[in-house]
Amino acid sequence: MSIYQRFCRETLDPSGNPTGIEFDYPENFNFGYDVVDAIANAEPQKRALVWCNTKNEEHVFTFADVQKQSNRIANVFLGAGIGRGSHVIVILKRHYEYWFVAVALHKIGAVMIPATHMLTGKDLEYRLNASHADAIVCTPQDAVPNKILAALEETKISPVLWCVQSEEAQGFRNLTREAEAASDTLARIPTQATDPMLLYFTSGTTGEPKGVIHDFTYPLAHIVTAKYWQQAEEDGLHFTVAETGWAKASWGKLYGQWLVGSAVMVYDFDNFEPKQLTNIINRYGVTSFCAPPTVYRYLVRKGLPDMPKLRHASTAGEKLATDVFKQFRERMGMPLCEGYGQTETTLLLGNLKGHTPVDGSMGTVSPMYHIELRDQYGDTVAPGEIGEVVVVPPAGGRQIGIFCGYLDNEAQYRYVWRGGVYHTGDAAWQDGGGLFHFHGRFDDIIKTGGFRVGPYEIENVLVEHPAVAECSVIGVPDDLRGQAIKAVVLLGEGYAPTKELEKEIKDFCNAKLAEYKWIRLLEFVDEMPKTISGKIKKTALRETAAVK
Repeated sequence: MSIYQRFCRETLDPSGNPTGIEFDYPENFNFGYDVVDAIANAEPQKRALVWCNTKNEEHVFTFADVQKQSNRIANVFLGAGIGRGSHVIVILKRHYEYWFVAVALHKIGAVMIPATHMLTGKDLEYRLNASHADAIVCTPQDAVPNKILAALEETKISPVLWCVQSEEAQGFRNLTREAEAASDTLARIPTQATDPMLLYFTSGTTGEPKGVIHDFTYPLAHIVTAKYWQQAEEDGLHFTVAETGWAKASWGKLYGQWLVGSAVMVYDFDNFEPKQLTNIINRYGVTSFCAPPTVYRYLVRKGLPDMPKLRHASTAGEKLATDVFKQFRERMGMPLCEGYGQTETTLLLGNLKGHTPVDGSMGTVSPMYHIELRDQYGDTVAPGEIGEVVVVPPAGGRQIGIFCGYLDNEAQYRYVWRGGVYHTGDAAWQDGGGLFHFHGRFDDIIKTGGFRVGPYEIENVLVEHPAVAECSVIGVPDDLRGQAIKAVVLLGEGYAPTKELEKEIKDFCNAKLAEYKWIRLLEFVDEMPKTISGKIKKTALRETAAVK
């Protein structure tokens, strides 16, 4: 019996597909004790983490290893005054120490704040001030310690600083050495399931990043993510590409996978190389794989090798292009299963186990949630009509997996929960078969000639042109149409911006689009403005277009 079955009860249809999930967990549920330690005590040699890097170093960690290492680190934290409610920023890339640190922080009741090593000094300064960080644990690589010290000079806080591995960083304690000298036993520390556990800063289209808070029940909600969307298996090996600074790591590198009994594959790399990923999949026998559409696009273009052990592939983060979906399925004999959710949620919609994935569809509703598409007046829309994706909580019940607050921003939290439902701000439509299709963010939707156009459907056609490496579609003011559709394009290697190429790309796309979706303007750029999470900032593109 997988550990998750202690905490949830699934309702299945005659075909064995889930129609509902109910949770039953203790008031003091804690992933560190009730999942990691429980598995370690029952099956100490069960594989938890398979790790390798570009230097051909590799480690396989059992649940007993994770239990002992997390206990040691927890004791180091406690000895430094870090405990229940403390805020700890964690910048550990894909280092295996992340898993020990995360579990340790959960065990002592601290709030973990994952962050990427790509943050600038200003980004760090904002997060330090906003979170009032009590401690930081970081990688010694990429000058991260120096950036942290520089950012701290601009703040009024003095967190405890730790660095991992053997390298020394001036001003930082060495967590690796301190943990080696610490005890590997730890008495259970009282925590509550409703305590804050995790804080992610998520970038939006406007304003500073919001601090999204999840409590200790959050891991349980990822049972659906792992079992029914990614289809991670008992004693399998799941590989999600994401770096640990992003919420996608919580989706695919820790909680749900261990709950369903699957080990986690981690490849510690800096520069993406498609061939390296497929080599890892084959060398270690990865059984399920999850990556953003961009990764699959590169894999398809470079040529997909045989991957005989791989049984399932999933994707999220942006809309998947039709040609990538088709080519992957034809070559690999399996579909790509899209999913949808936010930093504020777990998986809301997905092409789930037991359903046939459909090209361009986000799939069906998670058995954990009740999802509706509503118009601006709060009424549900008919199939084929565009509405906002909203989550309707159970009557009188608590909806786990949905965030419990924005950091120091109660007004924004109340706003997204207006009318008693959670407003995602994302637009979608539902086809006659009940499948959901992403349309775009409401603030990104283009209104042209009386039509509403989602930029993603045009971008999906643009990326089919071989010259297009990256693109973004925005609406710009137009006297005739209200807004005209403009494409901003970053060319691939070997292509140069010319009037002839501009016309070629426009003609290529417009031949595949309905007339009201035609690209009227096209601009080549040398670089796309992006958020720290790698999303193209359409707001910046619109602002630039407005002054030209």
